[in-house]
Amino acid sequence: MRIIKVEHALIRMPFTEDILWGSGRRIGTTRLVCKIETDAGITGWGETISLIANVPAVFADIVAPLAIGYPVADVERLHRHVLGAGYYHHKRAAVMAIAALEMAMWDALGKQAGQPLYALLGGRWRKDVEAAAYLFTNDPAALKPRLQGFLDKGFETFKVKIGFDERSDIALAEASRSVIGDRPLRLDVNGAWNPATAKRQLNKLVPYDPAYVEQPLELDDLAGHAALVAASPVPIALDESAYTLADVGNIVRAQAADVVLIDPHEAGGLWQTIKAAAVCEAVGIAVTLHSGAELALSQSAYVHLAASIPNMSIAIDTERTYLGGDISPNAPKLTDGRFEVPEEPGLGVEIDEGLIDKYRVDGIAGAYLDKERKDWFPVKPAY
Repeated sequence: MRIIKVEHALIRMPFTEDILWGSGRRIGTTRLVCKIETDAGITGWGETISLIANVPAVFADIVAPLAIGYPVADVERLHRHVLGAGYYHHKRAAVMAIAALEMAMWDALGKQAGQPLYALLGGRWRKDVEAAAYLFTNDPAALKPRLQGFLDKGFETFKVKIGFDERSDIALAEASRSVIGDRPLRLDVNGAWNPATAKRQLNKLVPYDPAYVEQPLELDDLAGHAALVAASPVPIALDESAYTLADVGNIVRAQAADVVLIDPHEAGGLWQTIKAAAVCEAVGIAVTLHSGAELALSQSAYVHLAASIPNMSIAIDTERTYLGGDISPNAPKLTDGRFEVPEEPGLGVEIDEGLIDKYRVDGIAGAYLDKERKDWFPVKPAY
């Protein structure tokens, strides 16, 4: 079964509220959605995050033309073919574009086999998938009712953005613990700390027993992260440092993380994500999935991955509660903080093409910077 046609659209799904984080203000999520048609009459759908303008450009100029004639099972070859078209030296510029097409290939392959995607990824390891509540505010007082709201919905793991300034780092952790008790608490710095600040802040956070502190230092500083892993009782997780398979290999070699967040969009596909998870599994490192506000296609792919990867043993991140809509009537169900695993063939998601048209846009906006702070821009490290 070979690909005979590729279509794609850039869409922006608004959030129900603005999301604040260390790199700016997010007003919604921009996604690239693609549809492939095959010579067997089977259609496959894929999705990727589209944070910057290179994603649709690489997809349209390189990925889509190369895909024509490809067997849908040849996901590894397609990944390397795109890298070989000038992106071995620019992997991070290509991975998100590759991911959309690769996901569509898996969807078509599952439909051809009549099997849900997890069955093609090693089989079902867990019956459902825990999700972490995700919270974005620099105000400890405002954080408390938000945490309680997620508790009331049945969530058991909580992730809180910090990295705004030294004082709020600790105040947000303290406020979180006062509401969630001894449940797992993740704190995400987004690379805002320098090494000296990291030492001080990690020491201050010990009484609040974080499950981990995510990306405390700038993404290139593996040596600095390794030093924190060796010295701190607080587990260190890496996300922005862990895009590609090679990135994850370097993290493991450097002993730079206790937990690794992986992401099929940032890795260049589901298959690359499975390989990265296996590298971590070999040395006993748990992995989870980074969230960039996935719509139904990517959310389903996430659930299939988490259902089948043994060392994806902790809750996956999700921003679904902030989405103002979707492009599917049957996105994976999230109940009491847990996703049901789809059983339909492929991704198991139906797409309403009318909704794609409704949310279609021509450009990317609202991921970085902050229109309410005209002259402000993020610096890493910030303090």
